[in-house]
Amino acid sequence: MLRHLATAILLSIAVAFQVDQNDPQVINMVLSNATHVIDYYRTRNEDVDMEIVVYGPALQMLRADTSTVQDRLKSLKEMVLPGKIQFSACNNTKQSMEKTEGHAISIVPEATVVPSGVVRLMELQEQGFSYVRP
Repeated sequence: MLRHLATAILLSIAVAFQVDQNDPQVINMVLSNATHVIDYYRTRNEDVDMEIVVYGPALQMLRADTSTVQDRLKSLKEMVLPGKIQFSACNNTKQSMEKTEGHAISIVPEATVVPSGVVRLMELQEQGFSYVRP
């Protein structure tokens, strides 16, 4: 039984990507890298659990009013099945932007707001996620 559990754990791939730059090249590179990871493990018949944690200026990629990659986010969500992908938006950054801009900011429906992007990355690493930063 332990052997089967160990095998199941080894077959569960978990990756956390950090995005903190509002640079279209960086954002698209992260999304391309995520796609490549999914494709690679799919050829090995392995599922991938992935989280892309976004904070600081990069939050523009998850804002409903400014995101230029909404179609790619939707596509990745569909592509990763039966694995999962989560786009995590830093609430600290969101609140700071709201204060600066003087109005509420909507996040794309594919994303989840987390209290702190940096803390979320720490939690994922503690859970055994591989960490990738462009």
